[in-house]
Amino acid sequence: MAKNAVITGAGGVLCSCFAKELAKDGFSVALLDLNYDAAKLVADEICENGGTAKAYKANVLDRDMLEAVREEVLRDFGPCSVLINGAGGNNPRCTTKNETFEEGDEDAQDFKTFFNLDKKDFNFVFDLNIVGVMIPTQVFAKDMVKTGGSILNISSMNAYRPLTKIPAYSSAKAGVSNLTQWLAVHFAGTGIRVNAIAPGFFVTNQNRDLLFNKDGTPTPRTNKILNATPMKRFGEPEELVGAVKFLIDDEKAGFVTGVVLPIDGGFSAYSGV
Repeated sequence: MAKNAVITGAGGVLCSCFAKELAKDGFSVALLDLNYDAAKLVADEICENGGTAKAYKANVLDRDMLEAVREEVLRDFGPCSVLINGAGGNNPRCTTKNETFEEGDEDAQDFKTFFNLDKKDFNFVFDLNIVGVMIPTQVFAKDMVKTGGSILNISSMNAYRPLTKIPAYSSAKAGVSNLTQWLAVHFAGTGIRVNAIAPGFFVTNQNRDLLFNKDGTPTPRTNKILNATPMKRFGEPEELVGAVKFLIDDEKAGFVTGVVLPIDGGFSAYSGV
């Protein structure tokens, strides 16, 4: 089977790392991102290091656009054998100021509370994280049902226990885990395996403002996270790579499907005492 990987959100911190590592393993990598310039920087670096990669501007919520990108990828590399649904993230527009309800939240106008979250902002974050998995899978799995392959979704610790302040992101990631299992069952007879990783806390472009003040000092939220993470640190993107490579490997993980693997420094195992 051809080793062609399609990665959405490929210009981001985590998925750019995955793209570089898969290229080292001989994959031709299609880097899809709404931020074309970010994806192209990664693709250029891969090519400069002897790998094969190309960037494509893609909106994971626009099926017509993705269908056009699929045709480009087919011409450039051939059919997809590995799909990594990495596009996602939170947005400050759907982040509440307070972790729990405080008096006055119900009437607040000058800061975000649960009561004044805008439906459009909630829908944007929710759709980006779960519809942004569904549509690329609809598009690229068309070719995979003929040849088999592997789909890897990016869930989160939010899927197990929702984090405060980010209701749309938390609920969407719970949906990603459930959808991963649904897809695993749906495609089981086609040779497509569908799994997910559930990262703990990694510093990315989407969460940096929640974790660090403008002067670079940690926010109170960072202190809470590290206190609840037995390893007492954030993860590094490279620490996800082993799990990614294992789950997409049809020899090493040929009987693994419908799994959501936590990679969290012990966060999910820690009771707080």
